[in-house]
Amino acid sequence: MNLVFRLMAVIIGAMWRPRLGMGDASALNFRVWPLDLDFNMHMTNSRYLSLMDLGRTDLILRAGVWPVMRREKLGVVLAGAAMRFRRPLSPFARFSLATRLFGCDERWMYVEQIFTGPDGVACSAVMRAAFVKVGRLVPPGPVLEAAMPGFVKLDAPGWVADWAAVEQAFAG
Repeated sequence: MNLVFRLMAVIIGAMWRPRLGMGDASALNFRVWPLDLDFNMHMTNSRYLSLMDLGRTDLILRAGVWPVMRREKLGVVLAGAAMRFRRPLSPFARFSLATRLFGCDERWMYVEQIFTGPDGVACSAVMRAAFVKVGRLVPPGPVLEAAMPGFVKLDAPGWVADWAAVEQAFAG
């Protein structure tokens, strides 16, 4: 995590912002700073990924998943990402990042993250993530149920199975 001050702001802010259900979207607001830029003078691709970590952190904290993760000694890992860059974010532009869980299965959670800038959607992504304990995947259902009693599993859209098949083909 190379965004220490932004991370601290997200963690502290999560204490005062409203609690979220897992179907709710976390919304964070940022500005493009000079250290976020590449040689083309717009936000560099790698910065999007770093900021998405912050969006998922806010969602985990505000949905009440963090205490369960600590109690069960769980971590979260990413296993895949599908991203589409649409418009550049210029220096000093304000933008928002919306993060929401939009499905899960027996192994994975699928998280949608959308960056919106002054000219509309700048980047959209779907991340495949999992809870892990001692290097092994932990089914997400029981963890999410423990964090949010009454949690209803959100089935992942059909295209997610196609995505998993493509990734399996690359695993060789």
